[in-house]
Amino acid sequence: MRRLIAAAAVGLVALTACGGTTGGSGASSSSVKGSVTVFAAASLKQSFTDIGKKFETANPGVEVTFNFAGSSDLAAQISQGAKADVFASADTRNMDKITGAGLADGDPRAFATNTLVIAVRPGNPAGITGLADLAKPGVKLVACAPQVPCGSAARTAEAAADHGAGITLRPVSEESNVTDVLGKVIAGEADAGLVYTTDVRGSGGKAEAVTFPEAASAVNTYPIVPLAESKNVEAARAFTAYVLGPDGRKALADAGFGAP
Repeated sequence: MRRLIAAAAVGLVALTACGGTTGGSGASSSSVKGSVTVFAAASLKQSFTDIGKKFETANPGVEVTFNFAGSSDLAAQISQGAKADVFASADTRNMDKITGAGLADGDPRAFATNTLVIAVRPGNPAGITGLADLAKPGVKLVACAPQVPCGSAARTAEAAADHGAGITLRPVSEESNVTDVLGKVIAGEADAGLVYTTDVRGSGGKAEAVTFPEAASAVNTYPIVPLAESKNVEAARAFTAYVLGPDGRKALADAGFGAP
């Protein structure tokens, strides 16, 4: 059984699990037991839920608990003492907060990349064709807040488009995670939202993606690391290894993530 903690709740990594699962092969080991709590970016919810199930199957006796939220919120929670074993961020900036505070067990490893797209409702009723359309009068845009990885990426893309174009994006709301951005688009509260490729892909047809060239300047790299204050070091390192291994890479690729 798996429990999802509400978001509001409170180089090389040392991947050798001292006899536990190694190399992400999925092999089970009696030394990897107990619970492991993973704080992961909201955009990883679908893929990490799948990875968690497979990790539990490969390691009987292990229970994986997830806390999915914006990476900036997760980093703040960890820094304030929240109990977590693994941190998977949607950007390196928020991961740097953890490593800089001495809260990481080893060096983070990049495990995936993700690219921004413009999410619209099926049929694209607002006729959005690119980033410039989001700045037109009357277009309701929703985006992530600047401190959130998807918000930072959106600003980078905006700056890349601004050379002579004069594009200024004015979202009607800024959300704390990418899941909420997509939700507002699906609910019809916005004409468009800046989210990741994987979010639209995982929407079950409730949203469509409009690609735009400026997104190439704002590709997000996702790092993962076990945490120094983990209460289950063996399981934390084993889960991290699993994400970096072939089974984890396949699950991420199936969800639309790019290779690091």
